[in-house]
Amino acid sequence: MNEADFEYAGFWIRVWASVIDSVLLLLVIMPLVISVYGWDYYFDPEAAFIRGPADFVISWLLPAVSVVLFWLLRRATPGKMAIAATIVDAGTGGAITPQQALMRYVGYFVSTIPLGLGLIWVAFDARKQGWHDKLAGTVVIRRRRGPQPVRFDQPR
Repeated sequence: MNEADFEYAGFWIRVWASVIDSVLLLLVIMPLVISVYGWDYYFDPEAAFIRGPADFVISWLLPAVSVVLFWLLRRATPGKMAIAATIVDAGTGGAITPQQALMRYVGYFVSTIPLGLGLIWVAFDARKQGWHDKLAGTVVIRRRRGPQPVRFDQPR
């Protein structure tokens, strides 16, 4: 992989990829949840955070497994594929490991909890890494369109 052919995927294009992924997950999860729990699942203000084992599997486990598998098998989620972006190891530019994929997924929670600051960080970071990327040692790249090339030899 020639570094000069790639650039870091920036904040707004990654937001767009996240919107695509969120809509696709919603299209899968919503009918499953409604088929098990009915429409009250979305409208009962006094319901528990997790309504039962099926809710946990559909709403938490299914998204986690599908996202991590997409990262490992395709190096991108459907949203990132739509924007022609790829998730790679920040040190080598190669495929990420299962450990990196898991750490990256857990890192999303760390990035989101303090008012989304870890996600917004992508806009200001030189390598366009959110906290989840930094924790996992990953970067999101795409074919070069701008002046800043990718560098894989930088420390994490």
